[in-house]
Amino acid sequence: MNIKFIPSLFTLSNLLLGITSLIFTMEDEYIISASMILLAMILDAMDGRVARRLDATSTFGKELDSLADLVSFGVAPAILVYALELKSFGPAGLIVCIAFALCGAIRLARFNVLNVSDYFIGVPITAAGSLVALIVLIGHRVFIPPMVYPVLMVVLSYLMVSNIKVRKY
Repeated sequence: MNIKFIPSLFTLSNLLLGITSLIFTMEDEYIISASMILLAMILDAMDGRVARRLDATSTFGKELDSLADLVSFGVAPAILVYALELKSFGPAGLIVCIAFALCGAIRLARFNVLNVSDYFIGVPITAAGSLVALIVLIGHRVFIPPMVYPVLMVVLSYLMVSNIKVRKY
């Protein structure tokens, strides 16, 4: 039995959760949507570990992982926060939403072409998108001023494309 496909199943499950998050956002189920993003984070953490353990790392897997990450941690959180809060900011909210997803794409493309193994350059999209989802979940329990969301999104957008070094764990 060929076990080399197993890491891709984790990655595709991550993507599935990102798509599911988008669907729940369209249904105004923001808590479930945010939860899907956080579950995707768990699967994203597992796919690389499984690939290394099974000696099944590949360029295909790296590219598939980036595509899944763009949906689960770039597009899904951006649309979630847009529907929840940014829509009320009009065109500025839309620009913030789009900027987050675009900066995430740039961050992933840069990661794929640089072969730095000791640290990340810029905040990983997984961390940025998961933090956004976590803030949405916290905001469900405690009051978070609406202005926090666009500020958070702009700061995270910048940090994803910045040149700061973030240690790998």
